[in-house]
Parts: sequence; structure tokens; C-alpha cells
Amino acid sequence: MREYLLVLCVAAGVTWLLTPVMRKIAIRVGAMAQVRDRDVHAIPTPRLGGVAMYGGICAAFAVAHSLPAMSEIFKYSDVSAVIISGGVITLLGIVDDRWQLDAITKLAGQTVAAGLMVLLGLQLLTITLPGQGAVLLGPEGVPLTILLVLLTVNAVNFIDGLDGLLAGVGAIAALALFAFCYALASGRVTSGVEQERISAPTLIAVVLAGACLGFLPHNFSPARIFMGDSGSMLVGLMLSASVTSLTGQFNYSNLPAKAAFPVLLPLLLPLAVLAVPFVDLLLAVVRRTRAGRSPFSPDKMHLHHRLLEMGHGHTRAVMIMYFWTALLAFSVVAVSLTGALMVFGVAASIAVVGLIVLSLPRLRAARAAHQP
Repeated sequence: MREYLLVLCVAAGVTWLLTPVMRKIAIRVGAMAQVRDRDVHAIPTPRLGGVAMYGGICAAFAVAHSLPAMSEIFKYSDVSAVIISGGVITLLGIVDDRWQLDAITKLAGQTVAAGLMVLLGLQLLTITLPGQGAVLLGPEGVPLTILLVLLTVNAVNFIDGLDGLLAGVGAIAALALFAFCYALASGRVTSGVEQERISAPTLIAVVLAGACLGFLPHNFSPARIFMGDSGSMLVGLMLSASVTSLTGQFNYSNLPAKAAFPVLLPLLLPLAVLAVPFVDLLLAVVRRTRAGRSPFSPDKMHLHHRLLEMGHGHTRAVMIMYFWTALLAFSVVAVSLTGALMVFGVAASIAVVGLIVLSLPRLRAARAAHQP
């Protein structure tokens, strides 16, 4: 655990130090987010925060490579694939942050980055299904991996609409993945042989969490810099890379036999961790196609926009999104690792409280409307 804490601190520290530098560079080169009708910020704000995050990620991987306990990971291709494909998608984001690429060009660039990750050896090789065990994926693993990357990248990108929202949600999702991967790899939930503690998906997740946490102080409301597409696409790619690396290492014998759904719950983990971005993506696609518009056409109907319309303030809306992301992700992680279905009852109770808090602005508005 000490090694993971070290690389998390390195990723956070380097990102935090590089972000003011990238802010000055963004202002100088004109990579600014101008104020539009669908935006929440009131003044032009620099982008390119993702470049600082990528710098923190590379620094953390370099430190991890020098640690004896983690050096073995780098004999395999997973981390190298993340570094190289992450660099490509960050470069694509830099171009978009400065010159505003169209949706089709960005999708093509994302596909190139995802394909490069596959070519470098990081792809879905096996998947464990209920009643069948590990199923070996042949050539179909390539398009499935690319599809997973594209869905995650665009789902994450869709929620990047409020100060500090994506950085916080990305950190929560990465920490949930880290907790699950670490528990599986450390043997804490095994009943037999102790397993190796250090693994590629665990390292990828903790490094991403560190970069998001290091960027958050500069990005929380009022934001002094945005991560831009150079950061949002990088977060999505690394989350999908951690999930991809994890699926090839799944061993359900590490899960408790008393779990009511010992196989189905871990399969739902990636969806639970990314539930908020995926729901927002799905709703946006349905909403826009029903209106006869392109799924990529922007609007002001995302989940965070609706929270603002309900009467929540900027910071309150962000904290609500944090709450739902953490509740869904860590509840599934806890049930998967402990087999205690009581966790669902606790999570449901917390969710009820969350719904009550969510409705308070409307209740106040209704009460005010009925008062003379």
C-alpha cells in the first residue's frame, strides 16, 4: 500500500505544480473556453489542464518503474499502452482545446488512440460469464475494446460541464476501481493462496486518482483553469484501460462464497463506477435523436444543468454528483468484496436521504409560491 500512496502523491503533486504553468501557456496561445449560451462559467477560462494531468501521470509511472515492488509490472505492455495511447489522446485534446475540432474528427482521433492501445497489447482477452467461467475472446476482443474506450471517453466528456465536476467524479471512480483491484490482488478476500499485491489495473487506477486530485484545487469553483478535452478524454481512456486490464485478470475464486451474486456483481462494477457518466450519455443520445438532431450536438440538458435548474447552487450541484457517483460505485465494490447484501439496504437508505435533499429547492419554491 505504501508504494501506491507514493505514486498517488507524486501524480497529485506534479499535476498541482504543472497546472499553473499550463494556465499561463493556455492564455498565451489562446486556448480559452469562451462563454456560450450552454456554458455555466461567466468569463473566458483557460483550457489545457489535461496536459498538466498527463505530466503528473507520466511522473508517477516513472517513480513506480523505479520502485522494486512495482518494476515487475512494466515487463508487461499494459502500462506502456496507457502512456502512449494517453499521449496521443492528450495531443488530440490539445488541438481541440485550441482550434475546436468537429465531432467526427474527434471521434476518429479517439478511435486511433483506442486502436493504438490495442496494438500495444492492452485489450479484452477473456471475460468471465456466469456458469461458464473464463471465456476466451478471439478477434472480437479488438472491436469490443475499442467500443469500450469510445463509450467511456465520450461518457466522461459529457459530464465535464461544471467547475470541479469531472475531476472529482474521475477521482471517485478511479479510487473505487483501485479499491476493488487492490482487494482482489492482495488476497484480502481470498480463502486460499495469497495473491500478488501489485497489478497493472490497480496502478493505472491509483495514478489517475492522483492526477485528478492534484488538478481539483485549481478547477474547483470558481475554476481558474479547465482540463479541456485534453484532460476529459485522458480520464476516460485511463478508466477504460484500467477496466480492460482488470477483466483479463478476473478470478472469481477470490470472491466470497457467501455472496448472493458472486459473479454478476463484479461484472457490474465498471457500469457502477461509471454509472453517472453513462446515464448522462444515454439520456443525451435519446434526447437528441428524438428531437431529430445529431447525438453529438450540444445542449443544456445534462444532469448537472438540470440540478442547477432545480435551484441548487453550483457547488451544491457538484457535491450531489459526487455523492451519487460514490454511492453507486462503492456500494457495488463493498457487496462484491464482502458478499454482505446488507450494504444494499444501507445504500438504499442513504439514497432516500439523497433524494430528499435533492428535492429541497423545489419544496422551498413551492412553499414560497403558496405564501401570500
